[in-house]
Amino acid sequence: QVQLVESGGGLVQAGGSLRLSCAAAGSIWTVNAIGWYRQAPGKQRELVAIRTTAGNTKYTDSAKGRFTISGDISKKNISLEMSKLRAEDTAVYLCTAALVDSTYKVFYDYWGQGIQVTVSS
Repeated sequence: QVQLVESGGGLVQAGGSLRLSCAAAGSIWTVNAIGWYRQAPGKQRELVAIRTTAGNTKYTDSAKGRFTISGDISKKNISLEMSKLRAEDTAVYLCTAALVDSTYKVFYDYWGQGIQVTVSS
């Protein structure tokens, strides 16, 4: 059994900061990438930031300069530092991972439950 355990999030005023964390737990052989997507009401799910084991990092344009993804994927744990938050950042943030479990089954998009981030204006 594999789990992506998300923490952090909550309510913050515009201009403030929040930190999200995601830990991959369970019967995992290797994790190849971990990142965050978000989904606001009535909108499509969109990429926020993602990091690979090679250190490649991708941010959505609106996150550049405000959000930083960090952590050691080999330790199956990453964080997303979000600053200068805006009302439009309000969404459910979902951790996602590309991984291989202990039975060598490949998951290209394993998902966490999601965590709410609300930015008040």
